[in-house]
Amino acid sequence: MTRASVEPLLFDPYDYAVHEDPYPLYQRLRTEAPLYHNPDLGFWALSKHADVSAGFRDNLRLSSSNGVSLDPAAWGPHAHRTMSFLAMDDPEHLRLRKLVYQGFTPRRVAEMGDRIREITLHHLEPALERDGFDWIDDVAGRLPMDVISELLGVPEPDRAEIRRMADLLVHREEGMLDIPVPAMEAAMHLAGYYSEMVADRRRSRTDDLTSALLDADADGDRLTDAEIIGFMFLMVVAGNETTTKLLGNALYWAGRNPEQYAKVVANPELVSDWVEETLRYDASTQILARTAAADLNFQGGTIPEGAKVLLLLGAANRDDAVFHHPDRYDIERTDKSGLISFGRGVHFCLGAHLARLEAEIVLGEFAARVRDYDVDESGCERVHSINVRGFAKLPVSVEVR
Repeated sequence: MTRASVEPLLFDPYDYAVHEDPYPLYQRLRTEAPLYHNPDLGFWALSKHADVSAGFRDNLRLSSSNGVSLDPAAWGPHAHRTMSFLAMDDPEHLRLRKLVYQGFTPRRVAEMGDRIREITLHHLEPALERDGFDWIDDVAGRLPMDVISELLGVPEPDRAEIRRMADLLVHREEGMLDIPVPAMEAAMHLAGYYSEMVADRRRSRTDDLTSALLDADADGDRLTDAEIIGFMFLMVVAGNETTTKLLGNALYWAGRNPEQYAKVVANPELVSDWVEETLRYDASTQILARTAAADLNFQGGTIPEGAKVLLLLGAANRDDAVFHHPDRYDIERTDKSGLISFGRGVHFCLGAHLARLEAEIVLGEFAARVRDYDVDESGCERVHSINVRGFAKLPVSVEVR
């Protein structure tokens, strides 16, 4: 019996120790308290794959109308202003998602492939000219926001500042149990910037996604400026941060498991498997919140109507009831169908295809140029966020082919 197994079971998503390695705690939750209640922070949590998956599909009894974050300032009927349809229930959710889909189509994303590769090489090639560099600072932290800015039509001179504000939106200092002032200020600046963009596109259309959203029409129903700005925020929060963290987690775990990286170098077709295993093993998005719209009965208790419910994606992706040897990082695993990192049901992530495309291009270009690499563990720094898991710093030394 380990020391951890006899300690009281406490799950605090704000705890920096949880950010460092939540997986032993997740295992205890699945085993000892698959229905977990934290009365001090005011939430219930589901950790088993079956419960999390069912929770995503049960969009009637588990409402998204108050948002998806545990942070009090991001919770409530106003959440849709920055999280768009992610913080809505049907029919409002379905209406907005359908309109957004007219602009944010798989074809538009697929057509970005060549441009994503250009942006990747713009950041990657100069980094590889040095023996060592920071993967987040030089590549992974730049590319996703640049791709989103390219899609939306943000001018290149503005992109570094937009990226800086986006980073401020998710970072949490230790002991902070709500959205900090710098994040609120960054949100206000982004809202102002995107408002001006939308107003400019109303006067003169271009070929970007912002213009396409203005032209989206369903039998005369159109998106309002506020709805377009809300979706732009969703792209920044959900599309930027999660992809940055996916790229960081992929490089970190392949570096920790060099025999796995060697397989990708030998067989480039495994790049997509590298992405999928990283999505399972150490998902960028660890937690999504819901509101109980009715009393919900589980073995071990009842979640009362109105309660905040956390769906622990990170725990579900390590459930041994679904995945063979779930704590093993194995890019050639065959049991991938249980992956739950993009959710399930009506709220399945609309940007999943963009995230996968970006990751496959970036990691493919890296593997094509780097024979081997090492991660400097002493220099690694984690982002401290209750929803997102990944790195703020990830120094690497590379052996270029």
